[in-house]
Amino acid sequence: MSVPDGLGYPGPVTAWKSGLRWSYRQKSTLPEPLIGYNGHVPAPLPASIPRSFADAVASVTNWGRWGPDDQIGTLNLIDEAARRRGLAAVVDASPFALGLPMSAADGIQLGFIKGRINPAHTMISVNEPQSDDPEWIAFSEDIVTFAMQCATHWDSLAHCSYGAGPAGGVLYNGWPASAISEQGASRLGIHNIRTLVSRGILLDVARAKGLELLEPGYPITVEDLDAAVAVAGIEPEPGDVVLVRTGQAAHLALPGRPGIGGADPVRDLVAYTWPTPGLTVGTASWFHQRDVAAVAIDTMVLEVYPCESADLFLPVHLLHLTEMGMTQGQNWFLDVLAEACAADGRYSFLLDATPIPFTGALGAPVNPIVLR
Repeated sequence: MSVPDGLGYPGPVTAWKSGLRWSYRQKSTLPEPLIGYNGHVPAPLPASIPRSFADAVASVTNWGRWGPDDQIGTLNLIDEAARRRGLAAVVDASPFALGLPMSAADGIQLGFIKGRINPAHTMISVNEPQSDDPEWIAFSEDIVTFAMQCATHWDSLAHCSYGAGPAGGVLYNGWPASAISEQGASRLGIHNIRTLVSRGILLDVARAKGLELLEPGYPITVEDLDAAVAVAGIEPEPGDVVLVRTGQAAHLALPGRPGIGGADPVRDLVAYTWPTPGLTVGTASWFHQRDVAAVAIDTMVLEVYPCESADLFLPVHLLHLTEMGMTQGQNWFLDVLAEACAADGRYSFLLDATPIPFTGALGAPVNPIVLR
């Protein structure tokens, strides 16, 4: 078929239609695409979708940037140079673990998200003899049941889709939402992330505003990120992983974190969960312009919640995961790391945040390790 008039693509192409866009795949020599990467052209969105969101999609989409079969998105940006920047940031090799404890007692899920259960730990054998001699070797074994995103985790790019129409919904890079089934994700699953090691940069938005923690429901803006960059004294480069601190973990009463205002720590899971500060639609282009490889935050939702607009539910998830192909993480404990960064002024570090490679999973727990 021929490309519709006005797009600047003479010649034959193969086209397939999703609920949100036409995607043109090259079959013969064509001129350099004029719109987006690889000629992916947003189609008209339903009238109910604000124009600002459509504009955001057009400005940040990475569909086709790393080829039609790509399944890891912006993690392609982590190269030798990014890893060497991480190594160069290590001064005294002091380690920091950023994962939340995982147990039924420590769990942070309150049932707001259907099926997202806290860890349940069960012993299946206790000091069970493994030989004919009961006084010789014995083993203990256990199993754990939990939701992949119940604690500190990465979302896979298969985590969310959107759109309707004849072809159904779409995932990152135009993969059909039908790639997700009862068996899990046949495309974009978390197992595609074999390693996630790069330079990390902490952007302490709360500290940049002179606050212990941001106000509930505070919308983090581009200006807030710029202010945090100024505090850090370091600008993100392609392939870096950005960690955004809001101070929200103060509600979890975790070891190493005093209570709010110097009071005794108080565990308040409702205050931690809702309302929550977070990233806004406008910040997606900030990450895109800097070619950030991944972003993680110390909140349940990552984006501001309740959402900026009643007409758009979790739009930042769609921009990050579905349009940019940018892996995002939630529930990271950043407070102890933030104190160390503020003490010596070093806000960059080597970060190993490789998720458990559970085949076909929509996310995975991780205990991120920082070396400074």
